[in-house]
Amino acid sequence: MAFDLDEAADPAARTMEWLVLGAAYFLLLLFLIGVFDLFVSLFRLLVAGNFTDPVEVVGLLDSVLLLLIIVEVHRTLVAHARGKPVLRIVVSAAIIAVARRAISFRLEDYGSGEETVLAALSISLLVLALTVGYFLLDRVSVPGRPEL
Repeated sequence: MAFDLDEAADPAARTMEWLVLGAAYFLLLLFLIGVFDLFVSLFRLLVAGNFTDPVEVVGLLDSVLLLLIIVEVHRTLVAHARGKPVLRIVVSAAIIAVARRAISFRLEDYGSGEETVLAALSISLLVLALTVGYFLLDRVSVPGRPEL
């Protein structure tokens, strides 16, 4: 009796596919909760008359960007479940995450000027590297790699 490794791995692969789909549905639920929370926050902001307060507006923008990150991670899971390439989606999610950090950057979060400058430079380098990487994903052809 010969042992077939592919046949033995099939149940694990099917289970993983179901778990990935379960995570995608969980993210869908989180997204719906987040959209509801965003509308509640916007309503409270308008009722309180704080819609011109920059800190409040940045907080709302931060929530919107978090929702976009959830969308990108969901797209990644769905693409993975369908067997499609996910690298471009992952890089775009990373760009949104770093942009979120840059937009919510506050000087008060750091103890000294050196820490603040180092954090700002780090965020800038991340944005630059991710943007260049995303650009190169469209332009570079790698033998054996499926088209994205």
